[in-house]
Amino acid sequence: MNAFSIVIYVICGLYMLLNFKHDIHMLQQNSYRIDRYWKWLNRSGDISSTSRLINVGALFLLFSTLLSPAVNALIVAAVCCVQAVAMFRKKFKKPLVFTARVKRIYSVCAFLGIALTLAVILTAGRGGSDAFLYYSGGQLSLGVILLLCIFSWMIAIAAVWILKPVEASINAKYRNEAVSILESMPGLKIVGITGSYGKTSTKHYLQRILSERYDVLMTPGSYNTPMGVIRTIREMMKPYNEVFICEMGAKQVGDIKEICDMVHPQIGIVTAVGPMHLESFKSIENVQKTKFELIDALPKDGFGVINNDFEWCANRNVNNVDVLRYGVSNPAGCDYVATEVKYSPDGTSFTVEGKDGTRLELHTRLVGECNISNLVAAVIVALHLGLTHDEIRRAVDSIEQVEHRLNVKRTPGGVTIIDDAFNSNPAGSRMAVDVLSQFRTGKRIIVTPGMIELGSEQETLNRDLGKHIGENVDVAVIVGAYNRNALVDGIRSTDFDEKNLHIVDSFADSQTLLSKILAPGDTVLYENDLPDSFR
Repeated sequence: MNAFSIVIYVICGLYMLLNFKHDIHMLQQNSYRIDRYWKWLNRSGDISSTSRLINVGALFLLFSTLLSPAVNALIVAAVCCVQAVAMFRKKFKKPLVFTARVKRIYSVCAFLGIALTLAVILTAGRGGSDAFLYYSGGQLSLGVILLLCIFSWMIAIAAVWILKPVEASINAKYRNEAVSILESMPGLKIVGITGSYGKTSTKHYLQRILSERYDVLMTPGSYNTPMGVIRTIREMMKPYNEVFICEMGAKQVGDIKEICDMVHPQIGIVTAVGPMHLESFKSIENVQKTKFELIDALPKDGFGVINNDFEWCANRNVNNVDVLRYGVSNPAGCDYVATEVKYSPDGTSFTVEGKDGTRLELHTRLVGECNISNLVAAVIVALHLGLTHDEIRRAVDSIEQVEHRLNVKRTPGGVTIIDDAFNSNPAGSRMAVDVLSQFRTGKRIIVTPGMIELGSEQETLNRDLGKHIGENVDVAVIVGAYNRNALVDGIRSTDFDEKNLHIVDSFADSQTLLSKILAPGDTVLYENDLPDSFR
């Protein structure tokens, strides 16, 4: 094999590895679940993406007789090189995290790809050093590389299947270690938090309040899966921790129970039950059943806190444990409510009132009804764990805004940014628009691609959001094609000025547009930012 052949193989081989990296990235965003990844492949059109179609064209060119094999190979390598550079330059909202599991999957993909290519080279190659340029063995092996790039998603799925026994063994080992750590700390107070939305913010607020008296560990970031919880316990828990706040996420029935069976919480908070992840849950009843797996898992002497502002929380009876219900917009049937809510440039003042006579006047830098609701849940648990009013008041006043969750910032140019980009849901997005509507010093601008993972309700709920936008903001910038039609239909159902409706293909395009229309005094709401697995 000559130097020219080696260069061609290296270029195309590296491009193949980059394709594997892309597919593993999307697998990671779909929680390594093959069923979810397969649905994403079909929904996103990734199987027939422009890149894969270009690879199909390159494959046909490779075996074309219009040019010499050497020229064909050179063109194919050039095409692979250009696409590789484009893949390197692409930016992602959620970059691939090179965990140990990713490295295992990547290693298997690379092994399969290289083994198949070498097998063809060794079995089909003929003609010594000229094999690549003049004989079918070289063309066939390069063709295999292109086929692997076209069907790289199949190799990624195969790698996950091959590694299933390995992953099961590793997970069981780590889970047992986490359980042993918890069993060695019988005095640890464990608080579980779940909900269709609001759980991450509530976790942060509760951690800050309880830290006034206790040494508190919480699951960081979005470590709300069983393995995320296990990793938190194994890597971060210390013998002197007194409270463990465990965020519990779910995509299907049984997910919350799986975490509860491991950590055994004594206190549980359900922040919301709403139409999130309906693609996997199928119905709101299944969402309710799953979220209340936390309350059902509490011991007889446990304590539950439930947000009655949501119908599917309020209508769920609880008989196995003492619970307190709270609300902001729906005080009926609540044990604790937020009253006297007043917004100002420096935040929000409100009062927490309880049927037991509690009256606690508070001030926070946070804005939005959803944040007030989350704070009430945290306050109830803090009171249950013995914190004084002064301790709670001091903590609430010092709570920092959680990044990308109704985070209000002011730029040097006099523009206010409301960053609610981390996620979007029907209740939260509506509240975010309501917060935007209260800013009246300049244009009120929303930048959004809409909401995702809402199953059969996707179109209807995004149309409703569009209608709410049309009724409350001055300028709407709709990003991408995923929810475009539903959002635009909703906006156009109102008296919204058509000239203030802008449709762009990407967030980069939205920033270019904003640079032209922003003026001092304007307010921009970034509502949701679709993850990389959505277009």
